[in-house]
Amino acid sequence: MPDRIRIESLELSSHIGVPEEERAAAQRLTASLVLEPIRAIPFLDDRIENTVDYFAVCECVKALSLARPRHLLETLAQEIAAELLARFPLRSVELELRKFILPDTAFVAIQLRRERAP
Repeated sequence: MPDRIRIESLELSSHIGVPEEERAAAQRLTASLVLEPIRAIPFLDDRIENTVDYFAVCECVKALSLARPRHLLETLAQEIAAELLARFPLRSVELELRKFILPDTAFVAIQLRRERAP
């Protein structure tokens, strides 16, 4: 198994939903991420610049979720994965994005995995 960084249930706010009324107020979302860094843990030399700064990843995801209104959870999930691969030294990103909107459900979610282009 490759070395990975896991971020579980990051709290987000986003103006998201198909009806305009749903997008009017920010909603609570959570994101869980599994990040595969380009550089393996044995080669980090205990230096933050050699790894993926997970604080910076969290701040990036939070900012992106608030950047603009969206209709689809799928759109936000794709944008998060693409931005993380563009900004951080990652081989791959796995993401589960949860939305707490439907009655009689704990949540709805989108799961995806994206890899850096070769």
